[in-house]
Amino acid sequence: MFCIANNKNGLLINEQIKASSVLVIGPNGEQVGVKPLKDALVLANYAGLDLVLMNPNGNPPVCKIMDYNKYRYLKNKKEKENIKRQKANMVETKEFRLSSVIDVGDFETKVKQVTKYLQKGAKIKVTIRFKGRQMSHTELGQEVLERFAERLSDLAEISEPPKLDGRTMTMMLTPKK
Repeated sequence: MFCIANNKNGLLINEQIKASSVLVIGPNGEQVGVKPLKDALVLANYAGLDLVLMNPNGNPPVCKIMDYNKYRYLKNKKEKENIKRQKANMVETKEFRLSSVIDVGDFETKVKQVTKYLQKGAKIKVTIRFKGRQMSHTELGQEVLERFAERLSDLAEISEPPKLDGRTMTMMLTPKK
């Protein structure tokens, strides 16, 4: 027998259950046995709890006697905890582009922007793209990246030193704990 749930998390409770007989599991997890639906509802009512259809596709369908509101509350709480844990594990990575011939004012502006993100706990990827004849002076780009890391040394540490990949030089900074 297939049951279609009409509430949010897919569980039918009490009078919503349409099966003729169900396998009843008690409030402490003990197996009560196969009972007609009316008897199962009386048992749940006598205990002051709800009869919740846990497995509608079983033969016979499986119902458990429990406090449904408490069950829903604990389930929502657990889901929120899992989401929090996932967010804590995900660290945002921000990318900032510099130039090998960056001016002092622009350099300071980038440092201020990166400082804000480092204080929020984000990882920073700093890149320099070399154009045309700049490729013959990649050491200028490396000096800019090292100067950038030095200016932020109180907030961040270098997790990946500057490395050249094609026409792009990248460096990763992570916030200090």
